[in-house]
Amino acid sequence: MLKKIIALALILLAIYWSFLALKPTSISGLETTDTEFSTDRALGHLKEISKQPHYVGIPEHQRVRDYIVTVLKNLGLETEIQEGYSHNEKWGSITKAKNILARIKGTDSTKALLLLSHYDSNPHSSLGASDAGSGVVTILEGLRAFLHEGKQPKNDIIVMLSDAEELGLNGAELFVNEHPWAKDVGLVLNFESRGSGGPSYMLVETNGGNHKLLKDFVAANPQYPVANSLAYSVYKKLPNDTDLTSFREDGNIDGFNFAFIDDHFDYHTALDTFERLDRSSLEHQGSYLMPLLHYFANADLTDLKSDEDNVYFNIPLFKTVSYPFAWIVPMLVVAIVLFLGLVFYGLKKRMLNSKHMAIGFIPGMAAILLNGLIGVGGWKVLTVIYPQYNEILQGFTYNGHTYILAFSILAMAICMWLYNKVYKPENTASLVVPPLFLWLIICTLIAIYLKGASFFIIPVFFGLISLWILVRQKRPNILLMALLLFPTIWILVPFVKMFPVGLGLKLLVASTVLISLIFSLCISVFGFSRYKNRWAYFLFIVSIGCFIYAHINSDFNEERPKPNSLIYFWDTDSNKALWATYDQQLDAWTKTFLSDNPRANDSLSKFNSRSKYGTPISYVNNADVKPVPKPHIDILQDSLVGEERHIKLFIAPQRRAHKLVLFADSTQHFIDFKMNGYDFKNTKHNGYVLEERLGQQLFAYSVVDDNLMDIELSIPMGTPLILDYLEVSFDLPSNPLFRMPQRPAGMIPKPFVNNDAVMVKETIILN
Repeated sequence: MLKKIIALALILLAIYWSFLALKPTSISGLETTDTEFSTDRALGHLKEISKQPHYVGIPEHQRVRDYIVTVLKNLGLETEIQEGYSHNEKWGSITKAKNILARIKGTDSTKALLLLSHYDSNPHSSLGASDAGSGVVTILEGLRAFLHEGKQPKNDIIVMLSDAEELGLNGAELFVNEHPWAKDVGLVLNFESRGSGGPSYMLVETNGGNHKLLKDFVAANPQYPVANSLAYSVYKKLPNDTDLTSFREDGNIDGFNFAFIDDHFDYHTALDTFERLDRSSLEHQGSYLMPLLHYFANADLTDLKSDEDNVYFNIPLFKTVSYPFAWIVPMLVVAIVLFLGLVFYGLKKRMLNSKHMAIGFIPGMAAILLNGLIGVGGWKVLTVIYPQYNEILQGFTYNGHTYILAFSILAMAICMWLYNKVYKPENTASLVVPPLFLWLIICTLIAIYLKGASFFIIPVFFGLISLWILVRQKRPNILLMALLLFPTIWILVPFVKMFPVGLGLKLLVASTVLISLIFSLCISVFGFSRYKNRWAYFLFIVSIGCFIYAHINSDFNEERPKPNSLIYFWDTDSNKALWATYDQQLDAWTKTFLSDNPRANDSLSKFNSRSKYGTPISYVNNADVKPVPKPHIDILQDSLVGEERHIKLFIAPQRRAHKLVLFADSTQHFIDFKMNGYDFKNTKHNGYVLEERLGQQLFAYSVVDDNLMDIELSIPMGTPLILDYLEVSFDLPSNPLFRMPQRPAGMIPKPFVNNDAVMVKETIILN
């Protein structure tokens, strides 16, 4: 009995260790030596950077830029501001980006190492402490420590704190395509976040193979690497964009992304504050930067390209383990041969029973199916019971971690209950065979369709070792069997949390199914317990407790504020105004404007902002027309040149606008189009520009310096010009025309959509 208790304790220790090893547990203070990274020193900069929202075009954005430039100059670096218009066709954004650049000369540079993060916050309410103030201060503090050593690096080091990343990677696109330094860059280290806490994940960004990049990453030896080729494979299949995407796509420049993604509910919200940033996440970023900076500052950056990919994963004690894709099939074949050999040997020695093996498939498959159904339906049921969860567009609620724990424990309880049905003192060895057979099928499918996850074969090998012991000993040392589970737990258990944290609670099914699969490999220990039924009931009770705790924390309050939205929309053509919202559930504050019985949106769909999650305007209500200044629109030229109609427009807001947007339907074609001197010629398809549109949106200009649109365009002769112009300012709460009641403390502006906005629409028609 004592050994079984110790074995259980070892398993719990392995689970705890699997998470403990993911990031630092202590924070480097101000007393840290000058040549080392200090999180507390970095936090001093972050406090200055994240005082207020600092999105593109507002005075606070300039203040933050000036502060960063001053810090770089105090480090002895000569800085420059690269300024210019940039258009991202995929995102439909255009703005005048202002990148902060500095360069440290190397002694014998092969290629330059570029340190990258962005200093703009997301419009309209985010304070940008984590995204990406944390990245900015990681670089500033890392540079200070590096320069304090007084050693000149071999390679040039370029510092780029980009602008307008949040709008559409505009600053990165501007640098890669227009700055002469871009051709010197051999590798990029990009520091980002998509939440306010958790471990920082490393993701490779390359057009080729990752073999040489991984080899150098391992050689640099960061203390807490969190990286695996499954995330890399999934990342390559998804439309993820960071500044590093522009370097890869436009410049064929390789790099590493480092981003922490937990506490996703803070992402792009007013909760992205200095106080809510997880200090250990910032420490983790620093623990990546310093060894990689020292390594790549002196490495050969001309030899990073490769056609080969590596499988890789992180594990306690061994950090990053990596091996070539070429090993995938041989390792799978070896595992299959060993499995067949052990089964044949066990049957021959009568240590395995074919009937018991056949019966062993039942609880394993039943657990996967039942837990899979619970995972798929669980989140859907929860959003019915708690419809307020739909207001959190990120898909990860404030009590999301409790739900991960609740569903995981429930899945374990079901596994215990099912496997107890087939318990016999002598059949543990036979029960180990079906899970290994299933895992070999999974690994075969992975080897074909998702090679990056091929490291899942490692737990199978340790399962085969356990089976080898079981077919030789009726009563093996259970402590040894528990120790053999360590690699399985270390490798697989963190994914139980990672999937729903990274992809939202709709992926709870990944957690419940993975728990079923992990538990099946643990039968070599749990198979000897005759009290699995008692454990099942205990876990059911604990799971219910977790659901109750989640329920208690399901409401909104000051600590867990409700995201809500409000827009004032004035159509100058009809001289009618509307209040509008993206919310599914109205609250007391929004009902003040939309009433208790708003009507479903039937008129503003065309003017939905490009939401990351495709969120539509839900409700509207009539509003009084306020004396908002109308834009000044002037037709400067309308003439024929050959077969083309050339038109010049001048559009000037008569108020402080933050975004100017143009719309045209799919029948409107443009031969040429320029705005404020920027030529959209790079968007030309089939003889026309701006054909790839987001709905009917041509582009959204985030205003910087030039609070106007000076437009030159040409269209085919004989066709009319019909444009819808939308003027957006994020000043509704403070606009004196509206005298808005203050948003209550238990509410915050909803992210990812135009919010707290005064929107003015006018149609331009030239027949």
